[in-house]
Amino acid sequence: MANVMIRNLDDDVVETLKAQAKAHHRSLEAELRWILTDAAKPGGKVDLRALAERIAAMSPAAGQTDSVELLREDRRR
Repeated sequence: MANVMIRNLDDDVVETLKAQAKAHHRSLEAELRWILTDAAKPGGKVDLRALAERIAAMSPAAGQTDSVELLREDRRR
């Protein structure tokens, strides 16, 4: 395995990464290893907006009813 050294990181970046590591119950080194490994995967990170648009494109073109209209109709019964 290779070793990588990154110099001159902003202190705020390091503190943010430390907090992120703590939230994930990992050391800073393990968090950085996870981030770099994930970023190097083929296809990179998932673009959630593009994914949502692809899912929406699979939905029927009939559209959706406004939930406010449905609630009002239900109350009138």
